[in-house]
Amino acid sequence: MEMDGKNIKKLIDEQTDKLEVPASLQPEAVIERLEEKAKKKRRSYYKKAAAFAACGVVVLGIGAVGMRDRFSPDNGEMLYKTAEKGEKTESGAVTAGRIDTAEDFDQIYGFIKAERDAQEKDAAAYGAEKNAVSDTASSAQTMQADSTVGVGYSDTNIRQDGVGEGDIAKTDGERLYILNNQTIEIVGIGQETMEKIGEIPLNGEVHFSEFFVQGNRLVAVYGEYPEEVDPSSPYYGTYREYTVAETFDISDPKKPVSLGKITQSGSYHTMRIVDGYVYLFSDFRADISVLRTDLSGYIPTIQGEYMDSSNIVLPPVKRGSSYTVITSFSLQDPGEKTDSKAVFGTAGLCYVSGKNIYICETEYASKETETDATWIRKLSYENGELKAVAQAKVQGVLNDSFSIDEYEGNLRLVTTVTPGFGNSVMPIAQEEDVVQATEKTVTTNTLYILDDKLKELSRIEELAPDESIYSARFIGNTGYFVTFRQMDPLFSVDLSDPKKPEILGALKIPGFSEYLHPYGDGLLLGIGMDTDPTGMTTNGVKLSMFDVSDPKDVREIQKYVIEGAYSTDAAYNYKVVLADPEKNLIGFTVNAETISYYVFSYGEDGFTCLMQRDMTGYATNVRAFYVGDRFYLIAGNTVEAYDVHTFEKLDDIVL
Repeated sequence: MEMDGKNIKKLIDEQTDKLEVPASLQPEAVIERLEEKAKKKRRSYYKKAAAFAACGVVVLGIGAVGMRDRFSPDNGEMLYKTAEKGEKTESGAVTAGRIDTAEDFDQIYGFIKAERDAQEKDAAAYGAEKNAVSDTASSAQTMQADSTVGVGYSDTNIRQDGVGEGDIAKTDGERLYILNNQTIEIVGIGQETMEKIGEIPLNGEVHFSEFFVQGNRLVAVYGEYPEEVDPSSPYYGTYREYTVAETFDISDPKKPVSLGKITQSGSYHTMRIVDGYVYLFSDFRADISVLRTDLSGYIPTIQGEYMDSSNIVLPPVKRGSSYTVITSFSLQDPGEKTDSKAVFGTAGLCYVSGKNIYICETEYASKETETDATWIRKLSYENGELKAVAQAKVQGVLNDSFSIDEYEGNLRLVTTVTPGFGNSVMPIAQEEDVVQATEKTVTTNTLYILDDKLKELSRIEELAPDESIYSARFIGNTGYFVTFRQMDPLFSVDLSDPKKPEILGALKIPGFSEYLHPYGDGLLLGIGMDTDPTGMTTNGVKLSMFDVSDPKDVREIQKYVIEGAYSTDAAYNYKVVLADPEKNLIGFTVNAETISYYVFSYGEDGFTCLMQRDMTGYATNVRAFYVGDRFYLIAGNTVEAYDVHTFEKLDDIVL
């Protein structure tokens, strides 16, 4: 039996007739929450519905529940609202301020204790709510049944020009370096036939995560889980996770030599390399049940020593439970740390510009704010030295790291604002009760521009009601971002005057782009999904080429649909994408009945498919490079070489 709102309300009324039910659990509130959750499931449903897509055509009926037709091709005037000077509302205003470091461990422990107390309170409240609605819920369920250009070879895709990143495969133009299980394989490609010439094995109960190659240095990152050996510790006999960056001299690739290690608390998050310095990021979760005297449970360590409290950045709220730990070291002296900082609060998204580090943490909606928000914690870096600069809170959440960008000292970002409902997996909890429902339940989007102290310069609010950000890209003084519900509005924004940003246009086409990439002068590549005009049915994976030479008149000039495909890894892992306009190569994985790697070129006649290679079993481990006139496809322990012009297979090697 299909349950509509009226039937659900009737059922709830019957089941709760004699109960004292709080306002948040009244039938009207529950119905509203169910409708909102149905809307929010729409985005992830495209990928989840793959199991039902025999031919890649997916009908998204659930996404229509409770939808409000606030945005359609016929009401484009409702796309956005600009906040005029003097008209800023509290709900959308930026909260900016200084960022403080800890005075001592006692102060840090106070945040840990507050987190423990709050979680115990939340757990008790949740238990009460669960008991109040368990019978009703049970009954309802029963009835419902960027690439390196111009150097002769490519790098794996990176987020920020000039900022190196680790990955599972790299090349220096002479050799390929490939992560194969517990070994980094070194493959010579200087001859007609590929040849394994060296390796860096990893021994023990550890695992490689990523590595980076620069000159004669290779930095490998892996996790270690040493057993706690202090019998006096309450953690005796348990295992903690540490992130290790070990640097090797690969001048002689046949005999790599270890030059030193950096070890820090927590699980590996990411790494960046700028001007000969490595910045290592890990996520360290504190044990909130720990006693004050048990430092190992809540204070991160670097090289086996507890961090000084003055290097720990305090959370923006009154509680905290985890850290983003950052350590820098020089490639010339890789066994000695240069500096370290720990950003206390909640491990979140990291964006690293050419000069600054931004840790972005999501905060659940509260009675006070009624919307999810994002805390931005800014640290500067130069020659390995780290300095806390400022922090600010904006309304809404970021889609990914491409939704935030630094340019000429200012920070530009676009967020999705969903009143009353959290859509983050890593929230900063508030002391206030979490808001379950509000009178305002329309999702909107906001563009912010902040100065170097994270103070608001301007913003544009209420962009695309009932839509969510699917992708974004900032290119110089212009920003582009895509929202989606029925049509794909590709917004273009003039950012030349940071105090007066202006929406230039909103191109509306069927489908949506989940990844955007600059592709030469005046062109922007989009990778995403094609849909019918209603937005209810997917037709396949879509490549779009947008003419952005005139940001006021953005046009989709070409498109290519891979029919029968239901998703692409480009949506959540930009490193799988090869997009090189100079070599005119576009490569990425596509998920259909089989997983395939596609390579395209682009010309006046549109997209041309150069290669389709079945990659079943290697979905998350596929990378591609070109070196000179050869194209290398790496999948797990297999490397294949192709002629970059004809894509005739020339060689392969199994490692």
